Amino acid sequence: MSNISFELNKGELAAIVGINGIGKSTLLRTLGNFQPKISGAITIEGKELSTYSELQIASKISVVLTEPIASKNLSVYELLALGRQPYTNWLGKLADKDISIINNSIDILELKPFLDKKCFQLSDGQLQRVLIARALIQDTDIILLDEPTTHLDLYHKVQILKLLKSIAHKTNKVILFTSHEIELAIQLCDKMLILDGKENAFNEPCKLIENNNFNTLFPTDTISFDANTGSFRINK
Repeated sequence: MSNISFELNKGELAAIVGINGIGKSTLLRTLGNFQPKISGAITIEGKELSTYSELQIASKISVVLTEPIASKNLSVYELLALGRQPYTNWLGKLADKDISIINNSIDILELKPFLDKKCFQLSDGQLQRVLIARALIQDTDIILLDEPTTHLDLYHKVQILKLLKSIAHKTNKVILFTSHEIELAIQLCDKMLILDGKENAFNEPCKLIENNNFNTLFPTDTISFDANTGSFRINK
């Protein structure tokens, strides 16, 4: 994959979309410093990502991946508190500021009824909200999420994406996520990156529609894009 170039500003919700296997998760993991880049440059506030220490990156970028968490025996509150790890002392003691940030995220994600539950007792949708809250508690400028709506029904997909948009706009954070929910992303995102292995267009959804960037995302003999409705149609 080459010819990828995009820039995000604080307060924007953006999606990376494309067909299976095109490299969405690989790109996200590279941006999150989970794997080394092959070429090019990744900069945060004008500074190359590779020049940041691990602790500095942890205070700049929080990541929610699709892998099952290894700490499902923890209570919800214990898992949330781990989000403050980059800022606590070696004992992991929470200061008043840490507790305030945790409580604020609990309110935003409406998690009070679940705080004493073990993570393995939660539904997929509830656990996803907990993981997003933990990323928010980490208090970074950038939040990266890999397929945050996987395994959720339509109502909860919309709920999660609307929540991410609200968080981006209200807290002035950059939120970037990968998704197969292209139509939802068109309706809710400020910017989108379409990985197609060729142009890899990046823009506001309305501009991408105007430029016909969605038209060739899938084989046109099977699926076509309706620019008027911003939706895909099956060619019967």
